[in-house]
Amino acid sequence: MKRTPRQSHRLLAMCIVTLMGCTSSNEQTSQDASAMSGVAMVDQICSLCHGLTGESVSPMFPKLAGQQKEYLKLQLGDFKRHLRSDTSGAQYMRGFDHLTETQITELADYFSRQSPMKADADSADARGESIFGNGIPESGVARCGSCHGAGGEGNGRIPRVAGQHAEYAIRQIKVLQQTEQRPRDDSMKSSNHSLSEADTESVARYMATLGAKP
Repeated sequence: MKRTPRQSHRLLAMCIVTLMGCTSSNEQTSQDASAMSGVAMVDQICSLCHGLTGESVSPMFPKLAGQQKEYLKLQLGDFKRHLRSDTSGAQYMRGFDHLTETQITELADYFSRQSPMKADADSADARGESIFGNGIPESGVARCGSCHGAGGEGNGRIPRVAGQHAEYAIRQIKVLQQTEQRPRDDSMKSSNHSLSEADTESVARYMATLGAKP
């Protein structure tokens, strides 16, 4: 669907109002957004950052294409209840406390049914591949594939990481490693607590190559 400049400006304004949260001046607009169907939200709000099919262009925003449905539902619920406070996520998802359970289910269903994330890179990082498949036993770092799957496809509450933007993955690994801002995913802290910055970058670059080939 091709949008005119005026439509794009209107949708961007709606997105900004929604993301900035509910105040006395935008209460009605936020409530209007809460009446949208999940598909309408994708078209008018989510697509501005994540792309219409969840294949985001900017590494500022995670790819959602083919993401695990249960994982998406849990994360959207956490944003709704302000349980996720990591800056890179919360600042853009602020205001989504008006999401209904029906919208959460519809959004998760929509993005999970899209074609899986495309690979962000062609050549695999050898160090990252080793960590993903074998971990670093001497440092207590578990192998990523034991939870995320040999191909990074994820399972249920465990997210798909295959094809995710490396820059985004690096930020989230550091959040999980160094903070308490994603309490639901606290188990990651023990499995990657001693992962060095260089190894974090290597494994993130490797996961980016696991996506579907364009």
